[in-house]
Amino acid sequence: MYNKRSIGNEYETRAVNYLEKNGYKIIERNFYCRQGEIDIIAKDKEYIVFVEVKYRTNTNKGTPQDAVNYVKKKRIIRTAKYYMYKNNISEYQAVRFDVVSILDNEISIIKDAFWIN
Repeated sequence: MYNKRSIGNEYETRAVNYLEKNGYKIIERNFYCRQGEIDIIAKDKEYIVFVEVKYRTNTNKGTPQDAVNYVKKKRIIRTAKYYMYKNNISEYQAVRFDVVSILDNEISIIKDAFWIN
């Protein structure tokens, strides 16, 4: 049976493993609040990194990173701001928004995929 959530969890786990191999320290997975959800929150050197994971089997409907549209970016930013507020993280803390793109079985990290305007 097709279960979108279990498939999502499987690819998020692959993303976590990939991030850890690339030096990221995972802080939290699947942070939820009223503002939205962040797939992975990690530390990479001095940065707190908010990571969106996107998976596609092929590019018929665009690349995985194409799925992180303007509305999705705004929701992630709002959620990240709330996470920082809730955890007493200074507004001067260096933060970054990365996208882990999984196309079939090929994984890549797009660092600094978008910014807070």
